[in-house]
Amino acid sequence: MTSETFTPLKGHCACEAVKYERETGAAFALNAIVETSNFRIISSNQPLRTEIVQPSGEIGMMARCPICYTGLFRDYDGDGTIMTYVKAGTLDDESKKSVQPTGHIFISTKLDWVDLTSERERGIPVVQEHYKRREVWSDEANARYDILLQKEAAAKKAKAARKESEA
Repeated sequence: MTSETFTPLKGHCACEAVKYERETGAAFALNAIVETSNFRIISSNQPLRTEIVQPSGEIGMMARCPICYTGLFRDYDGDGTIMTYVKAGTLDDESKKSVQPTGHIFISTKLDWVDLTSERERGIPVVQEHYKRREVWSDEANARYDILLQKEAAAKKAKAARKESEA
């Protein structure tokens, strides 16, 4: 799914010990969803991967710089094989120019001083919980995400089958 004409986005932790590159397409978290197959660490330092319990009770993973502990990217399913959620604040300045939000979600928990009026005026969805991605994302983004969801479902099914066979 890598586009031959896409310029990779680059980023790093606060101390720049862990650098990464990704392809495709603060007071709050900014995540950029990336196909894991298009994400790679490009520095010799490897991130510290820690398990995080999600509000749902499922286990996810947070990758942090092993020196300054800046959060670099997450995997909400914990296996890191399908989607990587890059912390957009860690992107290099040039790469930040290449991305824009498609929506602001879960604003019910935003800090009071965060004003999203200009985002609403630009036509960016600002919603209490989550938006309907099919109504917000481009056709290309929806198609790519649908493929990722199919891969994720297949991986979960295979994982459940392995567990069942081990029991």
